[in-house]
Amino acid sequence: MAVVRPFKGVRPNPALADKVAALPYDVMNTEEAREMAKGNPYSFLHVSRSEIDLDENTNPYDEVVYIKAAENLKNMMAEGVLIQDEIPKYYIYRQIMDGRSQTGLVACSSIDEYLDDTIKKHEFTRPEKEVDRINHFDYCNANTEPVFFAYRAKEEINEIINKWVNDHKPVYDFTSDDGISHILWVMDDVEKIAELENLFKKVDYLYIADGHHRTASAVKIGLKRREENPNYKGDEEFNFLMTVIFPDEELMIMDYNRVVKDLNGNTLEEFLKKVEKAFTIEEWKGNEAYSPEGRHTFGMFVEDQWYKLTAKPEIINEEDFVERLDVSILQKNLLNPILGIENPRTDKRIDFVGGIRGLKELERRTKKDMKIAFSLYPPSMAELFAIADIGEVMPPKSTWFEPKLRSGLFIHLLG
Repeated sequence: MAVVRPFKGVRPNPALADKVAALPYDVMNTEEAREMAKGNPYSFLHVSRSEIDLDENTNPYDEVVYIKAAENLKNMMAEGVLIQDEIPKYYIYRQIMDGRSQTGLVACSSIDEYLDDTIKKHEFTRPEKEVDRINHFDYCNANTEPVFFAYRAKEEINEIINKWVNDHKPVYDFTSDDGISHILWVMDDVEKIAELENLFKKVDYLYIADGHHRTASAVKIGLKRREENPNYKGDEEFNFLMTVIFPDEELMIMDYNRVVKDLNGNTLEEFLKKVEKAFTIEEWKGNEAYSPEGRHTFGMFVEDQWYKLTAKPEIINEEDFVERLDVSILQKNLLNPILGIENPRTDKRIDFVGGIRGLKELERRTKKDMKIAFSLYPPSMAELFAIADIGEVMPPKSTWFEPKLRSGLFIHLLG
């Protein structure tokens, strides 16, 4: 069963929602955050990237930054920029990008279900990357940003959510600067909340789609609060973390592409000869960049020429859920043996470009600071679920989800 619990959300005054809403903290650096929030005292970046309100030389991981975040959150609530609902509620969050919509339920999930693997993972987390959000959540005493969950769609759940959306007026409805629509409904009917909560108990698993480090950080803060409160009962807010849970049928994984610094000492002719041992190579004659048409096809851009690569059947292991992924095939048969990228997590010669940036960005990078680029066909939600179900993890930088959840539209206080 999946625990999906309503909560007393902290959210913007409706008149200020579009000014409060901000991109997630981890898609920008400090300078970019400072520029984004310039002239906007309501931006949630004053909480999620509070170093922007301190001296420019401040270390963004210094304790003073987390103290400032807590202070800014408290002030935004005191000034009515943010308000808290008096009773536990669900929130329905719809995003529309390029005509495609995804509608998720904003709720709280159990930290125990993360620990017992009812909440499935598909990535490793690195403890050093968790520390920042652990401190941030701790000082703010809140889950200040949600994590992005998915589940196998259930018709009964869809019906309730869709009926609520059709029958009620949203409390927020605005379009952000990047053209994405953000619409939020508040579900405050106690009977409907109970019905939805019970239906989720029939859902076997929830899956982390995006935000593994944030999820791990939220769980660790919950465990820290338990240590601080040894007589806890289990229903305290710190036992839960804030999530937005989407049905899989509405989600789309975008490509996550690669650029590499050099040809690892090979001439182009030598490199292509090595590549053709595992892939068929075709010069792409189209006017546009080559975007892979299906699984096991790849685009390659080097020296102002696009190529189409097709993995040869003998290198594909369709029986292994991880090995058959295109990111695995590329890594095992080209990036590692030919270009010398043994560990893509740590090697400074490789970088990753989310599909939202487009294939022109790959061309730009090869002309600026890289030598060669690869475009990939994205994995499916079914592949993500299958790997998570058997307790395996996907290779690093396998999935890119768009649109990103906006921060500041809902916050979960831990006590």
